[in-house]
Amino acid sequence: MTQLLLFLVALLVLGHVPSGRSEFKRCWKGQGACRTYCTRQETYMHLCPDASLCCLSYALKPPPVPKHEYE
Repeated sequence: MTQLLLFLVALLVLGHVPSGRSEFKRCWKGQGACRTYCTRQETYMHLCPDASLCCLSYALKPPPVPKHEYE
């Protein structure tokens, strides 16, 4: 009986653990993640609505817009 009770308690606790993907809010058309700090493989793009950083992988970062030179 105690094993059954322990099993039920374990199921209840594990049922409340959030999945890893829902830990961060998504940004930049779903490609980035809102975090306090960006990892070394990511760059900061803009601020998320909650004032955290929108971190985007370097592989997904759009190329810079070329500046026009006036002669």
